[in-house]
Amino acid sequence: MRRKQSLIIFSLLFFFLIHGLFSQPIERYFDKASNEEIKNQLHLVIFYPSVGTLRALLSLEDNGFINLKEIIVIGVFHSLEKTRYGESIRFIKEKHLSNFHFHRIEAEIDQKDLFRQNSWTKEFKKIFEKSHGMIFFGGPDIPPFLYGEKTSLLTQIEDPWRHYLELSFLFHLLGGYQNENFKPFLTSKPDYPILGICLGGQSINVATGGSLTQDITWEIYGLKTIEELIALGESAWHTNPYHRLYPDSKNNYFAYELHPIKLLPEGKFCRELGFKPDQKPRVLSAHHQQAKKLGKGLKIIATSVDGQVVEALEHEFFPNVLALQFHPEFPLLWDKEARYRFRPDDQQLMSPRSILEKSPPSIEFHQKLWSWFMNKLRASMVSR
Repeated sequence: MRRKQSLIIFSLLFFFLIHGLFSQPIERYFDKASNEEIKNQLHLVIFYPSVGTLRALLSLEDNGFINLKEIIVIGVFHSLEKTRYGESIRFIKEKHLSNFHFHRIEAEIDQKDLFRQNSWTKEFKKIFEKSHGMIFFGGPDIPPFLYGEKTSLLTQIEDPWRHYLELSFLFHLLGGYQNENFKPFLTSKPDYPILGICLGGQSINVATGGSLTQDITWEIYGLKTIEELIALGESAWHTNPYHRLYPDSKNNYFAYELHPIKLLPEGKFCRELGFKPDQKPRVLSAHHQQAKKLGKGLKIIATSVDGQVVEALEHEFFPNVLALQFHPEFPLLWDKEARYRFRPDDQQLMSPRSILEKSPPSIEFHQKLWSWFMNKLRASMVSR
């Protein structure tokens, strides 16, 4: 009898553990957030609130780029996303992050209704009106049918409901060529800051009616093999080809690529952040797609050094909307202890940070980028 009771207790504990780790949060923060709370403290909405995303935010704070203590962070997601955000709840509790919350969206819509008023519109409006800025983080490939193209064999579709939610929300915020009569939310608050990182940057482009190059190596450079890409040279690399060629742990090749970018003189980086067109900061890339046809209101402000790949877009009408193709948030950028091999002839392992430090103004570029976003976030609260 005692053994049977023990088994029952163990089974219940196991059930609740698994349920906690792999179920979705049920919290709907914006249903209860008061106007007074919104008025008195910064509210930052993030999409894809995974443990990795939360670690990235904490790393940015630890390294002095942002101050989370002044921010309420709300992770917005759809209940049908593949990522199980129960792990994020556990992480938040372990770290005692009382200023981190979630807002779960339940309603389902048809794909044809993404770029128009739909059953999410009211909820989107509430989240927009009760927040001061948004960040859309990186992730998997967008289904090409959402931008009117057939699917390449090199495109990998993993989490369609995440894309449906984020693309529809961005369309509501910014508008797009898909529905020119729709009045975007930002027309009522054009200075509202939105930052898109990697997938987030691509989503800004697709949501506003643009399209994507589905594989840069094949479509832009006409290459079919990794060996051909290596022979072409580093200016064409946006992940480290040696990691893909030799993925064994013995060599410990860095999985991503640290490469310089070219800043266009009329873009935000030169115009507002004070950089010069001849300066080429290094950034971290981890992608194989990019913006092709530009969405409504977008313009290119940075490219790869060879000019073939779009590295950043800004919005012509909404000045605090910035779409990046690179990752300024990865924790390993700032980890002084991390050591990797980047190329076969490297004599010693190096940290990504040491490479940025040896390539000015790379560190300053990241500092000013995050400072710019934080300042715009604060200004958004003041102007409410």
